[in-house]
Amino acid sequence: MAQLTNSTQSRTLTQNLVVADNLFQRMKGLLGKSHLKEGEMLWILRCNSIHTFFMKFPIDCVFLNKQMSVCSIQSHVKPWRLVLPIFKATSVIEMEAGKALQFNIQIGDQLHVGH
Repeated sequence: MAQLTNSTQSRTLTQNLVVADNLFQRMKGLLGKSHLKEGEMLWILRCNSIHTFFMKFPIDCVFLNKQMSVCSIQSHVKPWRLVLPIFKATSVIEMEAGKALQFNIQIGDQLHVGH
């Protein structure tokens, strides 16, 4: 587990960031889960688009560029949807639907992952 902070807002977003950095973890993503645990988020590396086929709940997707700056926010992505490639993105953080708004995450915010 890792910690995710919004450096722009000096705010901790979660202490429960799961990192998907190998092929299996990246392909599986949140499939098979009925919900996210309280505060849990998933960071998928080397990813600029997602799908929610076979998922059971909506999510927010925060796409990051290689400098860890927010370049796109897709809110309340329902199951059975496809988010087309965000060409500047190199990774995505998936979280419970509504969390991006709750945390006031904005395009251009600088995020940081640490332990």
